[in-house]
Amino acid sequence: MTDMDHVNHRPSTIRGRRELFEAVMERLHERLGEPDLQIHDIAADTFASRRQIQRVMEEQRTTFRAELARIRMDRAAELLVTTTLPVREVAARVGYRQPAQFAKAFRLRHGSAPSVYRGDHGARPGWARAA
Repeated sequence: MTDMDHVNHRPSTIRGRRELFEAVMERLHERLGEPDLQIHDIAADTFASRRQIQRVMEEQRTTFRAELARIRMDRAAELLVTTTLPVREVAARVGYRQPAQFAKAFRLRHGSAPSVYRGDHGARPGWARAA
């Protein structure tokens, strides 16, 4: 339970919010490659309102945008390490149209440029794949 799960909330309410959060996170993972993904898209997918999603994110001390960025950057790091895809293709697969914007966001999250990150953590010859 989070700090927001006060004793005055019914167990069914708490369970419903937790299930909504999990559904939102699942949809974010599924749709992370869509450049124009917005909260209203996920709201439609989960049959929830934008405000309901904002509330469950607040309860988890995060935001829709923060979670989308985190998921995208974590997937990008995974692709850089486990594939030989060009950085431009990695950017596109995680929803960035502009490689420069992707590189900036990646540096903020992981502390280095995508190409440097790949060099430091990347696939070793013989097991890299193109995905």
